[in-house]
Amino acid sequence: MVTELATTTSRSRGSRGSWGPVAGAVLALTVLLSVLLTAFAWPAANSEPRDVPLAIAAPAPVAAQVEQGLAAGAGSEAFGVTRVADRAAAVSAIEDREVYGALVLGPNGAEMLTASAASPVVAQLLGQVAARLPVDPAAGPPTVTDVAPLPADDPRGAGLAAGSLPLVLGGIAAAAVLTFRVQGTGRRLAGALGFAVGGGLAMTAILQFWLGSLDGSYWLNSAVVGLAIGATATVVLALERLFGFAGLGLGAAVMLLLGNPLSGIASAPELLPAGWGAFGQLLPPGAAGTALRSAAFFDGAGAGSALLVLGCWLVAGLVLFAVPVRRRSRVQLSDPEPVAV
Repeated sequence: MVTELATTTSRSRGSRGSWGPVAGAVLALTVLLSVLLTAFAWPAANSEPRDVPLAIAAPAPVAAQVEQGLAAGAGSEAFGVTRVADRAAAVSAIEDREVYGALVLGPNGAEMLTASAASPVVAQLLGQVAARLPVDPAAGPPTVTDVAPLPADDPRGAGLAAGSLPLVLGGIAAAAVLTFRVQGTGRRLAGALGFAVGGGLAMTAILQFWLGSLDGSYWLNSAVVGLAIGATATVVLALERLFGFAGLGLGAAVMLLLGNPLSGIASAPELLPAGWGAFGQLLPPGAAGTALRSAAFFDGAGAGSALLVLGCWLVAGLVLFAVPVRRRSRVQLSDPEPVAV
């Protein structure tokens, strides 16, 4: 018996001391690094306008000519053009978040209306398009007017863009901490919902009152951020409850590796690779970014579908908490009997 135990111990030590685990760890880390790079760099490297909603207010013949010019300059699929009656209708379409901007052509000349609050990247893009699209060579390119600007304290929207990652990590961190520190399903769920409220209030206060990155109602903005944190935390926590550490890792990977890069918070969903921007809006980070922009800068216009997505994720997490879990029986090991030599 002693010989058998010694042999087993020797094999175990030999396995840990071999080069096989080193090679496996190097391979796993290489794959992980490649996945992370692809998830975060691929959407940015392939960023270009794809069916960006744009309104045109002009007589029909002129509007048709402008559409042809846009297709020739930026590509036929770069903009999804909607014709509106006049400048007032164009402004209303921007404020209702139906379009990102509008080109107005009338007796007073040409004007490109933008909305940096909807997306500073798209607003800059429309400004560049206007500069390359002189409707009347004698009059020069259209003037550019920002009808929905970002706050003066953060004119580039850097705070909101930078806040997207902490928003995702907050929900994941809450699930991880509650998993390791709190016992009981009810307590964990209460902790997740409590953190959603507290985290939403704290994060919004920093963005709105300290950094000046948000406008609008503090309480409405906090509700959106809290809903996003709660949706992420409850789903990840419920997956851990059902599948253990594998579920925790799966939930974190979906939110971090898919949800954050495809959220479009730093740019716009329409600038991401085809189809992926729309998919990103179905995940909590993307829906949170859209809902928060709408709440902070557009009096909630255009937030309906995003809030519905966040609500569905939150409900899904609560439903998963109600799913019965078959607990594995744990064998209590008694003191080992002495080994006869």
